[in-house]
Amino acid sequence: MSITYYPQPTTTVQLTETAKDAFGRARVTQPLTLFESQHRYFENSNWNTSTATGGTATHVPAESVMNLAVTTTSGSKVYRETKRVFAYQPGKSLLIMTTFAMASPKTNLRQRVGYFSALDGIYLENDGEYNYIVLRSQSLGTTTRIRQDTWNADKFDGTGGSGRNINVSKSQILWVDIEWLGVGDVRVGFVVDGAMVLAHTFHNDNEQTTTYMTTAILPIRYEIENTGTTASASTMKQICSTVLSEGGFELSGFQQSVGTPITSAYTLTTAGTFYPLVSLRLKSTALDDLVILSAISLLGSSSVGVIYNWKIVNGDTVTGGTWVSGGASSAVEYNISGTGTTGGDILAAGYINAGAQSSQGVDISKASLFKFQLERNSFTSTPTTLTLMVAADTNTSKIYGSVDWEEITR
Repeated sequence: MSITYYPQPTTTVQLTETAKDAFGRARVTQPLTLFESQHRYFENSNWNTSTATGGTATHVPAESVMNLAVTTTSGSKVYRETKRVFAYQPGKSLLIMTTFAMASPKTNLRQRVGYFSALDGIYLENDGEYNYIVLRSQSLGTTTRIRQDTWNADKFDGTGGSGRNINVSKSQILWVDIEWLGVGDVRVGFVVDGAMVLAHTFHNDNEQTTTYMTTAILPIRYEIENTGTTASASTMKQICSTVLSEGGFELSGFQQSVGTPITSAYTLTTAGTFYPLVSLRLKSTALDDLVILSAISLLGSSSVGVIYNWKIVNGDTVTGGTWVSGGASSAVEYNISGTGTTGGDILAAGYINAGAQSSQGVDISKASLFKFQLERNSFTSTPTTLTLMVAADTNTSKIYGSVDWEEITR
């Protein structure tokens, strides 16, 4: 008996451009969220604001938005930028999505939304007459503004594949994905009826003589500004934002650590008072570096039975002590001799006791790493302090402590 084998039919599935990430791989459903922001009950603490000439930023709980409002006066403005920059990793697609509703376009009103800083980045701009997709480059010293009628994918004027005629004064979802490596593509588009639709691609390979922008490690930013007198007041609505690393993220930077000198334990003079054991901040020359606290270690050296309460606080003000460079190649300064601290937000807390036989470490989970990233205010050019604080239940208790951090931007 003879058996005839028939080949199985094969089907080739062609993925649409936006079904692939910036490196041409099929988009997965489990990207790593580096950042997310929404404004349901309160103005969240992820943003810095800069205003001038009557500009205001107001939280509207019923809409879950921030209203960024300017008057009719020339120079009236509101800028909003994240306190953090976000981790691009070579070889992984970085996807940014941000939502907004601009004010109705008018003469002398300029509005911008996107992934950008004062020096680099990608954003959507309306100048009162036209929409532009813009690539700003410090390395090239250029700002490339592509007007809507010359977008190279879907012009969003009703003639493209989406059929959408975009109205920026209506709520929109802007997306950007980046294949950086210094020379890759940048794609920009909008979500239409649940689908990512490409509007324009900046092709940079075989085009430039250097990197197309200095870095892909950037903040999210919103701007509304009068470039002259306007006919009426204007309001942009800032809604939600997220940054995703497609394909996950592997922490692999320059690891450093600092702690209490072994010969001089820190004395917690007054019971119940928190003292700054170790404080970190970015150097003023490296405010857009990406630095993450990765672990802490504590060892109580007082009598058995003393209880210590530790907490990690972001945005506190440290008094006393000396700020020391983490090294010539480090973006960090540390202070292990501070005498007091005020303010700030508690990111984590816990307890140890002096009866342990060894130091008690606290590792920070991968899912929480970016919550412990050093922040800054680019509008005032100042770093934000991150401090490991400790209090004890007994006067003059002594303790040792150390912190580890990873410097991603090298």
